[in-house]
Amino acid sequence: MRTIELKSNIHKIVDRIQSEQLLQTLYDFLKSREKSKTNRLWDTLTEEQKQEVILGYEESEDENDLLDRDQVFKSK
Repeated sequence: MRTIELKSNIHKIVDRIQSEQLLQTLYDFLKSREKSKTNRLWDTLTEEQKQEVILGYEESEDENDLLDRDQVFKSK
């Protein structure tokens, strides 16, 4: 995909997201990447790791797959 098509597709996905929590997470992620001069972390990942990140993101689009903050940080 070209840059214009990627941006358009990202906008469409974001427009469909209803979860404020997910939108905040995406915003924080994108904002932190915007400040970075390079994608150093992403570039250090193997193709398999990149695919896992992408899969995790895709699964997060279903609100039933999300955990609330308390569940994530609950001590065992």
